Amino acid sequence: MTAQPATTIDVDLNDTDAFVEGTEHRLWERLRREAPVHWNPTGSGGFWALTTYVDVLAALRDFETFSSEHGTVIGGSYRNGVDTAAGRMLVTSDPPRHRMLRRRMQRLFAPSMLERVNAEVVRRVGAALDRLWAAGGGDFAAEVAVELPAAALIAQLAIGPEDALRLVRLTRAMIGYRDSEFHGGIPDEARRLAAAQTGIFGFFLDLIDERRRHPGDDAVSSLLTPAPGERPLDEDALLFNLMNLVIGGNETTQHSASGGLVALMADPAQWERLRADPGLVPTSVEEFVRWTSTASYVQRTVTRPVRVRDVELGEGDAVTLWIASANRDAEQFVDPDRFDIGRTPNRHLGFASGPHHCIGAAVGRSGLRILLEGLRARPGRLVLAGDPVRLRSNFMLEFKSLPVEVAP
Repeated sequence: MTAQPATTIDVDLNDTDAFVEGTEHRLWERLRREAPVHWNPTGSGGFWALTTYVDVLAALRDFETFSSEHGTVIGGSYRNGVDTAAGRMLVTSDPPRHRMLRRRMQRLFAPSMLERVNAEVVRRVGAALDRLWAAGGGDFAAEVAVELPAAALIAQLAIGPEDALRLVRLTRAMIGYRDSEFHGGIPDEARRLAAAQTGIFGFFLDLIDERRRHPGDDAVSSLLTPAPGERPLDEDALLFNLMNLVIGGNETTQHSASGGLVALMADPAQWERLRADPGLVPTSVEEFVRWTSTASYVQRTVTRPVRVRDVELGEGDAVTLWIASANRDAEQFVDPDRFDIGRTPNRHLGFASGPHHCIGAAVGRSGLRILLEGLRARPGRLVLAGDPVRLRSNFMLEFKSLPVEVAP
């Protein structure tokens, strides 16, 4: 482990208070200015934090030095020395194993599946918006945004709406294991996380059993059916990659929707720009993703000594790449703390970069596009009707509740 540098600043990126309060951008701005390569101690050791756009992008692309195989979340899933998902789940694998898994997972995002997902999103999100407008308001996060992942799961997994929403709740409990709402009477954080993961695996074990008996054209059936020359995935790999699909491909989009809407509601002029010009929908989607940066960081492990700026990182060191900070870096973005639906260029890292560029990016973009088209097509606009409630997490920057009302 590399020794702690001589100069440090009192910023703890493992403390979730700033993330709940919505003040995390102040921490990142300070880190970019004073300590762009920051050592963050924890009770079990610590991790490095890279916060500038250029450093985060370089590390995302350099998989040989910054490995994914030891886990991608601080203190993360399945961690017990070496991640049990190492080399078996798309996000916790490096080339060449990663290329094999990506080819297999890519089939789950074929054009025909994207069309199916889009049709379900149009139907469910449109109906949710209709209900919200008819009621004069409601909880956008719980009633509208949640339909984005639910619709994708219905289409990709060929499951019913109740099962899709149940799976969304299970993944929320796993991501929010540090949030009091999801303690479930279990005081220990590690046990809460394990219990949440067990619930998701149980859901998929039942679905895998069903698809083995009755295969179809869904994602589970596809993963169960190797192409010529491929080896079948074992049960653990199936479970890990189905979890990857649910969280990486679908979970983030609903929170980009809620966080982007908060920014849109704060600036009525932007809403009117969007309503007046349908050509702004694509750039609005990209700004929603940049602005929210829902998956705030990814973790990597150093495989060989490397110097980043003037700091030596040692083999085995944990490094967090703060995508949310990189997406607010003034060296890359003009006036980065201004929400601008017409921003161009907008080379954000919201879908990462390099070998681990988000495989579900097309699904995410399509879902946000459909939502924005639905918002601009309806009379009036949404305004805040109460205080938003954020999840206690430094990994997934999301809203649990977003009360809104329809204004003329």
